[in-house]
Amino acid sequence: MAGFGTPRLARGRSPVYQWRMVPPCPRFVRAAAGRTLVAAAFALVMSGPSPWSMSSRADDDAPARPNVLFISIDDLNDWLGCMDTHPLVQTPNIDALAARGTLFTNAHCQSPLCNPSRTSLMLGLRPSTTGIHGLNPWFRDVRQFADHQTLPQVFAEQGYRTLTTGKIYHSWREARPRDRHVEFEVTGPHGGLGSRPPEKLIGETPFGNHPLMDWGVWPPDNDDSVTADYQIASWAVEQIESMPKDQPFFLAVGFFFPHVPCYASQQWFDLYPDDESVLPEIPVNERAGTPPASWWLHWELPEPRLRWLQESDQLVNLTRSYLACISFIDAQVGRMLEALDEAGLTDDTIVVLWSDHGYHLGEKEISGKNTLWARSTRVPLILAGPGISPGQVCGRPAELLDLFPTLVDMAGLEGPRHELEGLSLRPQLVDAEAPREQPAITSHNQGNFSVVSEQWRYIRYVDGSEELYDIQADPHEWNNLSDERPGVKAQLRAWLPDIDHGPAPGSRHRILTYYDGVPVWQGRPIGENDPVPHDTVRD
Repeated sequence: MAGFGTPRLARGRSPVYQWRMVPPCPRFVRAAAGRTLVAAAFALVMSGPSPWSMSSRADDDAPARPNVLFISIDDLNDWLGCMDTHPLVQTPNIDALAARGTLFTNAHCQSPLCNPSRTSLMLGLRPSTTGIHGLNPWFRDVRQFADHQTLPQVFAEQGYRTLTTGKIYHSWREARPRDRHVEFEVTGPHGGLGSRPPEKLIGETPFGNHPLMDWGVWPPDNDDSVTADYQIASWAVEQIESMPKDQPFFLAVGFFFPHVPCYASQQWFDLYPDDESVLPEIPVNERAGTPPASWWLHWELPEPRLRWLQESDQLVNLTRSYLACISFIDAQVGRMLEALDEAGLTDDTIVVLWSDHGYHLGEKEISGKNTLWARSTRVPLILAGPGISPGQVCGRPAELLDLFPTLVDMAGLEGPRHELEGLSLRPQLVDAEAPREQPAITSHNQGNFSVVSEQWRYIRYVDGSEELYDIQADPHEWNNLSDERPGVKAQLRAWLPDIDHGPAPGSRHRILTYYDGVPVWQGRPIGENDPVPHDTVRD
């Protein structure tokens, strides 16, 4: 733990389940048929020349106000070719983007759930600060944050043309006449699922047969144009081709897939074998060494558990579908990057690619997110463009929270009127070895945190139970060292945020609270002897 220095965040914590109103603070090649070709393409981009290999320039040559292409991919875990985390995944376009910029391999979301994660990024505040832990509320409906400036608003206020399409916020709605705020100046297609089959492809699923719990080949006839993600990429390409030359732009594009239902056309499925070789490694009884509180974070959700996926012979199908969606989205990213290059905008545009959180495909005995382990918290984070050193891989901890101060810094803008809680990544974008003292911190509902350094992951649950993993020696997080390394735990525990608010007014969906030693899942107490719903170990 040498080099961690003095924690900046720990000053004591607010009582469990209190929400207080605090005054605002001041200031882009189709996927190759084989993995070898993908690797060869990545190596070629790394060695250059390529359309993008020389586009990243030193700070002295960077444009005064670079454009920003801000790409969000929903529910994408770290399965990218450039991250070397799945032996079969094919993402040549994202890999090429990483090769011309900086790839953060130890980046983490602030919450393993869409709304709090995206709200945190766009406001530059932690979920433990805002109290936005569930799928509701929309932060503008919380009096405390109704007038806070968001990342695109800061850019718009200082002369940028701001545009959006697809899913950037989770709960965002179009502006109404009485609204005081315009989130983006130009709004394109809303995105989402688009075409879907007349009936679910896999039949009924547990916990209410949720319509989103589905996956398989769709649409028919390899017609990707009927999908919303293809359409929003097309809209983004049109905007890039017609951007005014006298005004910088901030273009935010949010893709829905690989979020469930994981639908992709047959051409993307053909990239992956229909057998167990697509599966991640899943040990038997993987959660035997984890505390009961780890289950409380996803006590009863529509995402199927591992046992159902195995008994229903759906684990391979789900995993292959997820991989097919990733490759489809990679192609859409490629279309936009190609448009940038053809428009002559590559050299003047910072491209940011991120995911709101990860996704389990049977690991830790679940599918979905909502955990504090790496499969939920670790996300792709790539920045490329002017002022960013090409071909870098950075293992320093990084947070999605850092994107707000980073982009403001890289664009030379004034920050928002409230204090940002992230750190600028500009030092690491120039030199991947630049030091960073602060770890990456994720929370999921009040009192539940993970703290990640370059070597360790520490988890603390609302009841005080803990986990500790040496992520360099144990990247799958199978061996809980909590009882063996109390000193390491203490040093990481000191980084827990001093502000830890309970659910903000209007909170609902996936909310866990804790009253007098009793966990409460979405309003229903969890008894000490209650069986874990659809659990593979404790039934």
